[in-house]
Amino acid sequence: MEDLEDIQEKEKEMTPFPTGNEKKFNEFLVSEYLKVGSVDEVMKKFDLPISYAGYQRVLDKWGVVKAAGPNNKFTEAVEFLAKFAYENIPLEKMYKKMPSTFKTSAASLYRILSYMKEGVTRRLATGLIITPSNNKNKVLVAKDISVPRIDLGIRRGMTTIPMGFSRIRDLRVDAIKRILQQEVFVKDTIKGKFPDSVISKNAKPFMFLDVVDVRVEIFHLTLPRKYSDTKLFSSFKLKNYKFESVSKILSSKDKALRVGMVEAIAGYKKYLRLKKKNLSINPLQETASVNTILLNEK
Repeated sequence: MEDLEDIQEKEKEMTPFPTGNEKKFNEFLVSEYLKVGSVDEVMKKFDLPISYAGYQRVLDKWGVVKAAGPNNKFTEAVEFLAKFAYENIPLEKMYKKMPSTFKTSAASLYRILSYMKEGVTRRLATGLIITPSNNKNKVLVAKDISVPRIDLGIRRGMTTIPMGFSRIRDLRVDAIKRILQQEVFVKDTIKGKFPDSVISKNAKPFMFLDVVDVRVEIFHLTLPRKYSDTKLFSSFKLKNYKFESVSKILSSKDKALRVGMVEAIAGYKKYLRLKKKNLSINPLQETASVNTILLNEK
């Protein structure tokens, strides 16, 4: 899948949107929505010959699960607070060093810290531990290219599992589908061929992970053989997909790992160990290390 910069550059050279072919036009609408997660933003960008309600109907026809929030701001806030946790400087001083691409307000950051101190998780997210058909000890990871590096203002590619905001009212199958549509099967979603069969109708999280003020429900998905090739995966947010061994991730010295990822992988390893013993397992409950540092030292 091409980087966002490459896609955006090509868009400048192309006709704004396809005309004369309804299917291609609808695929264009789905594609643009998956890029930005907002019908309003797409409508601002293009002078489209379709109403807002008509656009929504196309998304419904294609089975697109609507975005649950500004995922980039979630990532921004988490990355900022992770850096803040290890920096011996006041929050406001660090905030002033942020590049113009940083959109989260200082008030939002202070609000997140206050919720953490109160032990409140006010938002919900979904994370996916995806394994191929033949190896439960390898996990799908990729580079996140959707958020600029907070200290340099450039895209860096944090290694992550597929993860993003959810809503409390969401059915879990829909929360999982949203993440897969946005971060794993974008091309299939655009073509109206999303593989619904990869999601269990009775999917339950094996773990709850608190990352700053967000409760992340983490699910395990084993892909069928025909969907276990990383060449099939695509996204406007992620690139460089690979199935990495659990042990390699946990022993990695790579500092460019998404906050909470190590805890998620460690929880998955524990989950496999408990399953091997045929134990009845309630969802594990863990807290990201950044929370502990912030609450104990800031």
